[in-house]
Amino acid sequence: MSAASTRLPEGRYGRASDERADRRLKVAGVAVGVALLALIGYFAYHYVGQSKISAEVITFQASDRAVEVHLEVHKDAGVSGYCTLRSQAADGSEVGWANFTFSGSATRIDKVVTLRTTARGTTAELLGCHAD
Repeated sequence: MSAASTRLPEGRYGRASDERADRRLKVAGVAVGVALLALIGYFAYHYVGQSKISAEVITFQASDRAVEVHLEVHKDAGVSGYCTLRSQAADGSEVGWANFTFSGSATRIDKVVTLRTTARGTTAELLGCHAD
């Protein structure tokens, strides 16, 4: 004995409504995926491609009222800007911050800067660098 088929004969009644809904969902998913990739590409280009300044703290030396910070900056020739540094005390409170400016045609700046503090700082943190 054979089991009765519950499927409709193919090609006889057109597409089922489920197939039309599946197609719409696939098209919508592709459109959202393309838009998301374009957005990620846009932000990646502006974050990485437009980055004209990068810097790092090489070392620092703390005293009671200041922190000497050895800062190394890499930038495009002719770009001027500033880097923001801060220092925190042992309890985590901020004891000093300052912007240090730079300009000129050099692409690498290796400088020791003094960050004045209100108490003894235990850290020297680079918060970021920005072009003017």
